[in-house]
Amino acid sequence: MTSDQTNSVDVRRLYLNIVKRSLTGALAEDNDSVLGGIRWQGNPSLPKRLVSKFASIAAKFDVEIAIKKRYDETHRAVGLDWPSRAESMIGLARMTNIEECVSTIVAEDVPGDLIETGVWRGGASIFMKANLVAWGDVERTVWVADSFEGLPPPDPTRFPADAGDRNHELGGLAVGARTVQHNFERYGLLDERVQFLVGWFKDTLPSAPVESLALMRLDGDMYESTIQALESLYPKLSPGGFCIIDDYGSHSSQAGQAVRDYRRMHSIDEEIIDIDGSGAFWRRSSS
Repeated sequence: MTSDQTNSVDVRRLYLNIVKRSLTGALAEDNDSVLGGIRWQGNPSLPKRLVSKFASIAAKFDVEIAIKKRYDETHRAVGLDWPSRAESMIGLARMTNIEECVSTIVAEDVPGDLIETGVWRGGASIFMKANLVAWGDVERTVWVADSFEGLPPPDPTRFPADAGDRNHELGGLAVGARTVQHNFERYGLLDERVQFLVGWFKDTLPSAPVESLALMRLDGDMYESTIQALESLYPKLSPGGFCIIDDYGSHSSQAGQAVRDYRRMHSIDEEIIDIDGSGAFWRRSSS
């Protein structure tokens, strides 16, 4: 490797490291809890309800009330906390997984685009695009799929595994498409090779104009969201491509159950590799 090539690799690594640390809030050590942005689950205490109500009113006047907390780098590494301002909550290990998958895709010329289903503030999708830019790949499209309204209420009749799920009550999970587009713009990464699929997965994914995929990253939390994404997208995954499941780990068994059911129905036996106890992935066989 020449000195110019070495410098190019070093610059790429530095750029991607800065971007992923910024997107996860690790760079700013973002660990505040902003009050009023997320509705409490269950039956919160009266003080919590009063504080949340007051914070919600204050927010209407562009006043933010936050609780300062100690930053824990071990939690941020594996996405065990929820940064208040960062674009992603998946942590550094799952970001690095994206980086490694994209570098393999580019190096081995695996055909297809990249997609994330369930994007929150867009952090992982933004990082996908940053990796393509870092590698000089101007052919692939990053597809950004989300309702941009949060998660759907559970449909326990069709998807019993989702019975009792209350993620749809979390107001902080509903981030509008324009906000996510602006986040891409802030990183200088919004162009014609970033395409948004706005709506519920059952409506958008079956007819999405995606011809082939080299990487699919599913972050739908629920059984319904995960199985619908797999049914529509996995047949388009190229041999040698990667399927990443953000919520495969024990803390979100609905997505894991959907993955196991789909793999069993379609006789998929590639090894599932754990990333950080929550995220996992496998590579589609080239045979």
